[in-house]
Amino acid sequence: SEGFADKIYFLPVTPYFVEKVIEKERPDGILLAFGGQTALNCGVALYENGVLERYGVEVLGTPVQAIMDTEDRELFVHKLDEIGVKTIK
Repeated sequence: SEGFADKIYFLPVTPYFVEKVIEKERPDGILLAFGGQTALNCGVALYENGVLERYGVEVLGTPVQAIMDTEDRELFVHKLDEIGVKTIK
């Protein structure tokens, strides 16, 4: 969207290409919730590979651990059980 971003990159949303953009642009923060499952998976991979820490990039919005907890269905059900939310067995 015009006026929303200073630059637009037409690259695949993969850890390799996103790391290259991070390396070049040096952002302070990144949002993982925009871009659907692809962005979530990419963000988790960047976190697990230490890329975000290496470049000092803060994850804004939903924390990476919360994303990982909800992506693992068994872990997610366990977390819901901990707070008393009933789920279908």
